[in-house]
Amino acid sequence: MKIGIDSYCFHRLFGEVYPMQDEPDQRLSFETFLAQLDEFEIDGVSLESCFIPRFNPEYLKAVKQQLDNLGLDRVYAWGHPDGLEGGKNLKALDELIEHIEYAHQIGASVMRVVGSSLQFRFEDHRKQLDLLTEQFEQAVKVAKKYDIKLAVENHIDFNAEEILELVKRIDSKYFGVNFDTGNFLRVLDDPIQAMQKLAPYVYATHIKDLLPVKGVPVNEWYFFSCVPTGEGLIDNAALARILQAQDYQGFLAVEIDCLHPKYTNREREVVNQSIETLKHITKQIIYG
Repeated sequence: MKIGIDSYCFHRLFGEVYPMQDEPDQRLSFETFLAQLDEFEIDGVSLESCFIPRFNPEYLKAVKQQLDNLGLDRVYAWGHPDGLEGGKNLKALDELIEHIEYAHQIGASVMRVVGSSLQFRFEDHRKQLDLLTEQFEQAVKVAKKYDIKLAVENHIDFNAEEILELVKRIDSKYFGVNFDTGNFLRVLDDPIQAMQKLAPYVYATHIKDLLPVKGVPVNEWYFFSCVPTGEGLIDNAALARILQAQDYQGFLAVEIDCLHPKYTNREREVVNQSIETLKHITKQIIYG
C-alpha cells in the first residue's frame, strides 16, 4: 500500500493562515514544495488546486513532468473550502468541470471534489443531496471523457450514510469517495464504521489523526485538532486494513489542517512522523 501527502499540510506556509495560527516566518512557494517532494520518500501527492499559481498548459505540463520524474502517483484536489456550496453555486460547477482538464494535464487519474462544507452543515441535507446529484452527474460525463475518477470528500458536512447515498445515486465508476478519516470524527460519525460502508468506493484518502483541544468550544470544527498519525483517537491502522481488504489502489495521503497546540508551527515534523507511522502500519499489514 502506497504512502503520500496532500499539499494542504502546508497551507499556513502557502499563505492560508487560520485566525488562531501564527504567520509563517517565510512563505512556501508551490515550486519549492514540488522541488522538496523527494525529501519525504513517498509514493504519491495530492495537489490542492487552490495553491497552484497558474493553470496555463505550459505550466501544468511542467508540473506533470516533475511528478513523472519523481515517479509519484497523484490526485488533483479541487473544491477548498466550500466546493459546490451544497449545490447552490452553479459557477463553482463550471469551475469544477474546467479543472477536470487541469487534472488531466498533470496526469491525475483521480480528482478530489467537494460538494458542501461545514458552512452549510446545518442546512437541509436532502435538498443539498438532490442538487449535488444533478451537478455531479454533469461533472461525471466530462470526467468520463478524460478517464478521471471524481472522489467526493466529506468536508465536515455529510455523514457516511449520506456520502454513500450520493455515490449510489450517481452510480458510476467515475464517481467515488475521498475518505477523510478526521472529518468523519468531526461530524461525530465513527471512522471505522464509515470506512466499512464506503471502502468499496474509495479512490483517494486524507489520513488525519485528531485529539480534542482543551478550552476550545466543542462545536468548533477544530475542537478536534491534528496530531501525528498514531497519537490521536483514530485507528488509522484498522482503516488501512479495511482498504487493503478491498484492494485499494490509491495511496494513503497524510493531511493536516489545524495543528493541535502541542504541535504549533511544526507542520514538517508532524508530516514526517505521520509518514513513518503509515509506513510501519503498511508493513504490518503486508508482512503480519
